[in-house]
Amino acid sequence: MSEERNNLMDYTGKVCVVTGSASGIGRAVCELLIAQGAVVYGLDCNEYLPHGMAQFIHTDLSDKASIDHAFTLLPEHIHCFFGVAGLSGAKTDWWTTFTVNFSANKYITEAYLEKRMKEGDAIAYVTSTGGLLWEKWQKEYRAVMNCSTWEEMAAFMKKVAPQNGVGIMAYSLSKRAMNYYTNKKAVDLASRGIRVNAVLPGSTDTGMKQEFEKMAGGKEALLKENGTAGRLATPAEMAEPLLFLNSPMARFVSGQLLIVDMANNCQIVLGYKKSRLNVPVALKLYNTKFFQKQLQKQI
Repeated sequence: MSEERNNLMDYTGKVCVVTGSASGIGRAVCELLIAQGAVVYGLDCNEYLPHGMAQFIHTDLSDKASIDHAFTLLPEHIHCFFGVAGLSGAKTDWWTTFTVNFSANKYITEAYLEKRMKEGDAIAYVTSTGGLLWEKWQKEYRAVMNCSTWEEMAAFMKKVAPQNGVGIMAYSLSKRAMNYYTNKKAVDLASRGIRVNAVLPGSTDTGMKQEFEKMAGGKEALLKENGTAGRLATPAEMAEPLLFLNSPMARFVSGQLLIVDMANNCQIVLGYKKSRLNVPVALKLYNTKFFQKQLQKQI
């Protein structure tokens, strides 16, 4: 076997930027990349600077100025971007949840990555199985895709977001939007040879586990969302597919929404279990005080 074939997963010397780098899947991605010899830059609001990381940059993804500052400290050429950071919405408001989960990724991609990436480079986002059926519910989020700047996105989403509303409904909406966006950018950037993919995790044992347990209706309900596994996934079990998607091993893979849920979605498609996702998440009804109070009781 040739040396080239032996080194398909080799990240040696590649500049890799990871959001949400301090915990969970993002932290696991950083550790695996460092072990692979990558030049890793971690972005997070909580500090984590492991041995071998090139630089940690304190970054608030809900704040445009913070993102802009982070990119003044990053290299001009970025080989791989891992958009891992995300919020469940259980502890954050509607606008912040949507901004971190979707708007920040869109802004980073269009304001910076498209300018700093070249042919052969790659982007991998973490979206969610909670964003499946995104094709059916496009009318709920397509308008924000037309916003070309951070300010336009912020103004639009603040207009449609419930005032002081909890972020649970924004979670599903933002993940549906990210699944659509992954497909869109894969097509948009194809002519430049830049690949764009996403991992859709099943239930994973991260710092947000308790939040997702409450949203699912309890620990057992959350476990059932992992198909045949009978357990939560480890962060590494999500990080490894992310590294695959951004590596030369996946050099002919773009626009892929890789579902990593141990066949849970397969069971739904086959009719073995029902989907909880086939519902609208952006109805004006959800903005009412009554409905917001009901959501508060869930968390």
